[in-house]
Amino acid sequence: MACDMDRVEALPDTQNNTQQPTYEKENKKMASSMVLQKTPEFKMNAYDAKTGHYKTVSSDDYKGKWHVICFYPADFTFVCPTEIAAMNAKYDEFQKLGVEILAVSTDTHFSHKRFVETEPILAGLKLTIGADPTGSVTRAFGVMIEGEGQALRGRFLINPEGVCVAQEVQAPMVGRNVNEFLRQVQAWQHATKTGEVCPAGWRPGKKTLPVATEVEKMTGRVGDYITLDEILS
Repeated sequence: MACDMDRVEALPDTQNNTQQPTYEKENKKMASSMVLQKTPEFKMNAYDAKTGHYKTVSSDDYKGKWHVICFYPADFTFVCPTEIAAMNAKYDEFQKLGVEILAVSTDTHFSHKRFVETEPILAGLKLTIGADPTGSVTRAFGVMIEGEGQALRGRFLINPEGVCVAQEVQAPMVGRNVNEFLRQVQAWQHATKTGEVCPAGWRPGKKTLPVATEVEKMTGRVGDYITLDEILS
């Protein structure tokens, strides 16, 4: 399956004489989902903000580990540094869960270094940022905006077997929620470990659904096990 990519272009507002965004369909095709697929192998230059040095990263570095690959459009932009800073603020919590984080854009590793050094909100950054100037990795994950040379906001959670279990892809104008992503990681790790399934909004300590042992009793009767108030609490 594939989906059309919406491209934002400015058209004149005849009433206010301002440029207003509108969506125009392009014929470019991108993968609709990486979920339940083995993720692509890759190798690229990177900037390690923790050490302040350049290095090479590859998919081999993450084998056998929970990890997230988080694409963003570009260095020296506006929403992107807020997302990177938010992920960095939760870095220690992800590390406690055994989750490695790799941010990626189509900028060079030289650009990444300058970006981190000059953007105040990125002070104290611990993340590694992969450089994909040819766009090969971005295309492999299906998040390249062709004609722009930039990535969509694509975030992929990958289990130790190298299979993507969750993804979120957004257009550039709106940033993602790191707290919600952390919650998803906790839920996926719990479900993977226990075989239980996690209802909407599940967090550690909340009720799960024991489908492995109560599947016949639960079929069509989920409301006997959990209430809407419990789900939304």
